Amino acid sequence: MASYLWRKYADYVYTKWERTILWDMIDPYRRPKSFKPLVTIYIAAFYTGVIGSAITEQLYKEKYWEDHPGEAVPLMTPKFYGGPWKILKGEAIKPNQ
Repeated sequence: MASYLWRKYADYVYTKWERTILWDMIDPYRRPKSFKPLVTIYIAAFYTGVIGSAITEQLYKEKYWEDHPGEAVPLMTPKFYGGPWKILKGEAIKPNQ
């Protein structure tokens, strides 16, 4: 049984080596891969984020106007950033302070 497994493994390794040699010879003549799908995904992700943040900010404004009609809406505090985000008179103010 052990010799059978070793023979199967040797056949697998040998055919794998043959395939590698074949593709290594062909590889320099292949067309380079395109960046078009990657760029398309990045652009779609960017604009999805922009639209999502615009919708979030609009919902925040509408909720604030329901509670405080006619007042100016303050800046929305960042959700995923814990550092200083607003500077008043040279002093950094942290969100939710």
